[in-house]
Amino acid sequence: MGNRTRAAIIRSRQITGLDPEVIAELVGLIGPLWQERHQAALASRPRRRAVGAGAKHKLVFVDRLLATLVHLRHGATHDVLACWFDVDRSTITRAISEVRPLLAQQGCTIAAGLRLRTLAEVVDHLGKNEKTGIIDGTEIRVRRPAAGRKDRDKFISGKNKQNAVKSMVLTDADGRLLYCSPAEPASCADITHARKLGLVRLLSDGPAVEILADAGYQGLGAQTGGRVVTPPHRKFKKNAPEWYEEIHEQRRKAHSSRRIRVEHGIAHLKNWRALARHHGRREHMSDTIQAVAALLSHQQAVTPRGR
Repeated sequence: MGNRTRAAIIRSRQITGLDPEVIAELVGLIGPLWQERHQAALASRPRRRAVGAGAKHKLVFVDRLLATLVHLRHGATHDVLACWFDVDRSTITRAISEVRPLLAQQGCTIAAGLRLRTLAEVVDHLGKNEKTGIIDGTEIRVRRPAAGRKDRDKFISGKNKQNAVKSMVLTDADGRLLYCSPAEPASCADITHARKLGLVRLLSDGPAVEILADAGYQGLGAQTGGRVVTPPHRKFKKNAPEWYEEIHEQRRKAHSSRRIRVEHGIAHLKNWRALARHHGRREHMSDTIQAVAALLSHQQAVTPRGR
């Protein structure tokens, strides 16, 4: 790819989903990590030639990063990207498989030099800044597992009646992404997923933090000393008085209006076509989800009003 074409791609946010300054920061941040891994892989096996000898990469790191961004943003296939970057399809596949995990490891950017990589760090951040967190689960449709595969039914979503994986998203009260969990099969309930991630233990032993959640997390409030707030229960299931229906609806709407920001955060994630529907290997979904969350949060930190 020529320098003029590369520069045009970097300048276009419609192509990469990111501003040029964000891409420049990613090159400086991810580039050394990729080079270090590459050199370690070369030195880890018996060689007849010195490390660095032989043919050079036709696809430089900047192009590898751009190919990964276009793949995540638009869901472009590896064949199309190979034609665009004038390399073999296997080169694109290798480039994406190398860059995507490095992006996923960066965590969510809150401010310059401040990144949250684990759920424990997120809870501590909310506690120190006295902020409210909002959690919700989101499902991403995946290809149906092959017939005869063990635990094939685990990927079937009871809500959407499709094969999917699930991730727990946590934002602050402004809808800023703070955490995106690794993927679980869609049959895993929201509350079970939160318990597996250790949310109950972190909230019980950590700082006093308010976490808003929907009805799928009812029960966590009692286990965390009221730190997880869910919609109000219905005390009258039949023949409820009119005054009770009115009060219950007002409380339900008030809670919903507070936690709607997490839905906006999930919607921004789903704007990246790789998360609208995943056609690749299900084993890569955790890296894909966390890589997109890292990129989107980095963009939000640079231009908070231009999300």
